[in-house]
Amino acid sequence: MSSVIDSVDTVAPVHFDDLKRKDPGEVCRHTGAGFNPDTGQYTLDAWQRSFIADPACRNVHISDGDPVLKMDYAALFIVHYLLGATDAAVAGEWVSEKDIPGGAAFFRGPHTLPTREIGDRFGDDLDGFKERCRALGGRPLDMADASFAFDIAPKIPVAVLVWQGDEDFGAEAKLLFDRSISAHLALDIIYALAVMVCREVAKK
Repeated sequence: MSSVIDSVDTVAPVHFDDLKRKDPGEVCRHTGAGFNPDTGQYTLDAWQRSFIADPACRNVHISDGDPVLKMDYAALFIVHYLLGATDAAVAGEWVSEKDIPGGAAFFRGPHTLPTREIGDRFGDDLDGFKERCRALGGRPLDMADASFAFDIAPKIPVAVLVWQGDEDFGAEAKLLFDRSISAHLALDIIYALAVMVCREVAKK
């Protein structure tokens, strides 16, 4: 039994139609996804779960029926990653959202990344942050007061950094992305990805 994500409201039908028209071999080469020619469905391992994108039915669901992620942005990310990923390899260089082409103008105002959710949740609890990140499959990094990298999808690593607060400054959290992310995702989808990451890491 699968848990269907409410993708009707978050993914426009035209994007499922675009995915249906794409060459499955090309999609799989660029994304690391699998394709079932009998069902027309793509399977993508993302953040320790197996997602199934069904262009014909215009939905995204989780194969094991366990809705562990905050789902309002997950379907959007999955479909657009399948549509937009290229042959560009992971660069191995972390950058902030402002260093992504066009990011300095885009990631502000309503598109400011909600990293405050993580800072508010774990700014005084680094052990809790580490425990949460390990539970989500994170790999520890040597940055900030504590930091972890997550392989959200085969070509989409994301790092989460936390600094503890003190008498002068409040706790702070930050996301970093691989420099190659702009080759695979548009700015609005990077924002959707960031919201998904922040909400899932900060979830109680």
